[in-house]
Amino acid sequence: MKILLVCNAGMSTSMLVSRMEKAAQARGLSIEIQAVPITQAETMLKEWDIVMLGPQVRHQLNYLIKKAEGQTPIQVIEMRDYGMMNGEKVLDAALKVIGE
Repeated sequence: MKILLVCNAGMSTSMLVSRMEKAAQARGLSIEIQAVPITQAETMLKEWDIVMLGPQVRHQLNYLIKKAEGQTPIQVIEMRDYGMMNGEKVLDAALKVIGE
């Protein structure tokens, strides 16, 4: 399972990636999670099981949905979960969307 997190520069989500990885390990899940800047995300959309946008780039949601051509679900991370860097809740949201 592969989860891509997208933000303005790819830096603010790096802490969230590590918290999500810890939550996945605690559950015994094998998940690849990566953070990239919005400028890089467009070329990678179809390689991931889900793409999750940081609240600061939520304005790109419709554009990226079109680019994904229905092949990859794309959703915005809840602002509260993002602000609190709640890896557990963000992981839960991703798993719910991809049906795991």
